[in-house]
Amino acid sequence: MNIGIIGSGQIGSCLATKFVKLGHSVSIANSRGPASLKQLAEETGAEAATVEEVVKNKELIVVAIPQKSIPDLPKNLFKRLPKDVVVIDTGNYYPDLRDGVLPELEQSGIDSLWMQEQLGISVVKVFNSIFATSLNDLGRPKGDRNRIALAVSGDDARAKEIVFQLVDDLGFDPLDIGTIAQSWRQQPGSTVYCRDINLAELKKRVVAMGTDWSEMHELIIGKHHSDQLLMAADFPAWLKGFRD
Repeated sequence: MNIGIIGSGQIGSCLATKFVKLGHSVSIANSRGPASLKQLAEETGAEAATVEEVVKNKELIVVAIPQKSIPDLPKNLFKRLPKDVVVIDTGNYYPDLRDGVLPELEQSGIDSLWMQEQLGISVVKVFNSIFATSLNDLGRPKGDRNRIALAVSGDDARAKEIVFQLVDDLGFDPLDIGTIAQSWRQQPGSTVYCRDINLAELKKRVVAMGTDWSEMHELIIGKHHSDQLLMAADFPAWLKGFRD
C-alpha cells in the first residue's frame, strides 16, 4: 500500500520502519519539514515529505502526533481525501504531562471522537495502546499463545478490515472492540492500555469494562490522572509498577 505517516516520534518512526520492511511505500512528515527527516528517511527507507504531500495519493494515513498539535494541522488537510482512504489515529490525550487541557475534548472525554471532529473524517483507533518498544520488539508469529493483542475501534467496517490485516502482519492479534464512541475502552487509564496481553485476556478485560462510558468515565479518567502524576514524579518507578 501507499502509506503516509504524520508524526516522526516513537510510534510514527517505528511504524514507518515496520511498514517499509513489509513492502509498503511509505512517506513521513512532521511539523519541522522534510529536511529534519533526512536521517530518519535514510534509516527507515521512508520518503521525507511535507504534511501536505504526505496525504496525497495514499491508501492509508497514520496520524501519530500529540493531541495538542492536531489543531495546528493545515485546515481542510483531510477534507478532499477519497472516501476509501483509511485514516489511523494512534493518539492519546495527556493533559497533565504534554497536551494541556483541550476543552472540547474534555467535554466527551473520548479522544478519537474529538479527533474525528478535528479532522473531519472517520478514523480507526489503533497502536495507541502499546508502547513503542513493545511495538518494535514483541511481534510474534500468528498462533503464538503469547502473541500480544491490540484493540481496534472504528465506525467503518472496511477500514477496520484493512487495519486488522496490518496489525496481523506486524505480529499482533487485532481485536475489534466496537465503534469510535467505544474507543474509550483502549484509552489511557483503561485496563487494556499498554498491558501487552494476549487475545484471550484482552477480550476478557474489554467485556469487563462494559459499554457504558458514563459508568466508567470517572474511574478511567481518574486512573489516567493519577498515572500522569506518578510519571512526572518518577517515570522509571511508575513504569515498573505499571508493568508489574
